[in-house]
Amino acid sequence: MPELRKDPVLGRWIIIARERGKRPSDFVIVESPGSGGFCPLCPGNENTTPNEVLAYGRESNIINSPGWKVRVVPNKYPALVIEGDLNREGEGLYDKMNGIGAHEVVVESPNHDDVFSELPSEHMIMIFKAFQVRIKDLEHDDRFRYVLVFKNYGKAAGASLEHSHSQLVALPVLPRKIESELAGALTYYNYKERCVYCDIISQELKQDIRVVCKNEYFITITPFAPRTPFEMWILPIRHSSAYHEQDDRQLASLAEIFSESLCRLDACIPKVPYNFVLHTQPLRSPHMDHFHWHFEIVPKLTSIAGFEWGSGFYINPMPPEEAASYLRESLERIS
Repeated sequence: MPELRKDPVLGRWIIIARERGKRPSDFVIVESPGSGGFCPLCPGNENTTPNEVLAYGRESNIINSPGWKVRVVPNKYPALVIEGDLNREGEGLYDKMNGIGAHEVVVESPNHDDVFSELPSEHMIMIFKAFQVRIKDLEHDDRFRYVLVFKNYGKAAGASLEHSHSQLVALPVLPRKIESELAGALTYYNYKERCVYCDIISQELKQDIRVVCKNEYFITITPFAPRTPFEMWILPIRHSSAYHEQDDRQLASLAEIFSESLCRLDACIPKVPYNFVLHTQPLRSPHMDHFHWHFEIVPKLTSIAGFEWGSGFYINPMPPEEAASYLRESLERIS
């Protein structure tokens, strides 16, 4: 029988449709052939992107030149533009403002064919460090309230360029999703005087049925009410509301568990498209006892159709307990 499950933070319902149950091998991934041709993110083509705002690994001091290992540039076709004022105004009952923000591309490697999950740990640390540095810098601009960090891997997940990259968008308003998470977490905290995410981690460690892997500082779980098969959350085990406050040792631990989690996913369903999104506290916020920063990794394995659009429900054909079991056993199966 199908089962309805409620997300304890958002209050969002999902349907676990066991009768549609699938094994990892039942998911068919249609690989898109590489388009080839010119890549603006490859070394030697730095002059085709806007001027870089950050680069790691280059020995020379010449900006916009080859030799880098991680490079951050403004998006050439930004969703929001950095210049101008917000000019908030009303039009009858409607509100609007100028599309002011920052939209940046984090080029994760100089090698066109590198895959994020297969990057060496020390390289992945540079990427996570770049996220931190850019968030801290954008925090100085008081027009912005939030920086959304995300990655689209694979064409089906929205990637428009093959070269491995992630993105940051600084926004003048809080995204509705983050606003709902903050409100849900605060409601729980006001009732129980505890962080809901800390309670989730505590319960998952005790039950040990949805834990995928863990190390000294982080844990990866399949959430109780996942939107898609193999959805994973990576959370710091100790309470923290701000991603950009993590020290180098914690970033190294994050790189380690991120790599392991994605390798386990790839071992279950090779080359599966996915999105990952950082959830962290709003810019210039004081420490939040009720909110817990984390990454959400959402494989692109199901479609959003009329029922999902109309109800806000997601239908997931695989219980997270089974997904966690597959993920835990995945690397052992191929070793």
